[in-house]
Amino acid sequence: MKAAVLTTPAPISTRPLLIGEAPAPEACPGYLRLRVRACGVCRTDLHIVEGELKPKRPAVIPGHQIVGEVNGERVGVCWLGGTDGGCWYCRHNLENLCDQPIFTGYDVDGGYAEYALAREDFVFPLPAGLGDLEAAPLLCAGIIGFRSLRVAGVEPGERVGLFGFGASAHLAIAVLHAWKCKVYVATRGESHRRLAASLGAEWVGDEHGRPPVALDRAITFAPAGEVVVAALGSLRKGGVVAINAIHLDRIPEFDYDRLLWGERQIRSVANMTRADARDFLELAAGIGLRPKVTAFPLDRANEALEAVKRDAVDGAAVILP
Repeated sequence: MKAAVLTTPAPISTRPLLIGEAPAPEACPGYLRLRVRACGVCRTDLHIVEGELKPKRPAVIPGHQIVGEVNGERVGVCWLGGTDGGCWYCRHNLENLCDQPIFTGYDVDGGYAEYALAREDFVFPLPAGLGDLEAAPLLCAGIIGFRSLRVAGVEPGERVGLFGFGASAHLAIAVLHAWKCKVYVATRGESHRRLAASLGAEWVGDEHGRPPVALDRAITFAPAGEVVVAALGSLRKGGVVAINAIHLDRIPEFDYDRLLWGERQIRSVANMTRADARDFLELAAGIGLRPKVTAFPLDRANEALEAVKRDAVDGAAVILP
């Protein structure tokens, strides 16, 4: 099959993904072999390709937002590709914190290829009304954004800040509007700010801007500690910041008395659960969620990742094998 393979992590500008022939996976008990119809591009893929996440294999095919087909049925595959099922976390409905997780496109080969293998109990039927391009970003950007809202404790009608406005945030805003929340967006990039405004944000500012009201909740989508501090500074007393980032640089020093005191909280978002996936996909179908998407052929997988790094894509990038 044709695939994009990473052997040596390196800056994406050096084109580290090798596009060429690779052995196609074989189906085996408990697993499904999928024909990949589309695969979303995630910033986590970029962390893997550039080595910010330590390599786990000599070579890997990235990609964990897979729209696949098996036996004529469309299914989705997410970042969490398997758990041990027996650790304390799995037994207490916290499988996202499993001690021995399997991550798609990291521990096992992912969807930057014509075929992929997935555990049968970690695939999800996809809503019929969504095309392949639209469904792919829902499978990580959408689900993890939805979990971020849950971790932040968002209640209907609250004031919620989104700090960064890429693939995940532009889907979260639709969920927030369905919950009658008012949304405030701080993000770099004029095109991202225009997109946020077009999607109904109450207020839009640059990355240094501060919302004009105190927020009940805030979610950060950038792997930068300074963004966490900015979000914290926008909260009311008792408010919560949820950090949606698998990798984060150092959080700079901040004034505890001014920013954290008053029972404000900082929480991290780790992975997702199958329940998150099922609940979000049902919600997405119900509200007619339609991501903004830019498509790239598999031959341009390196370019797709570089575009994500440069924030040159409004919405989500999706690879079509």
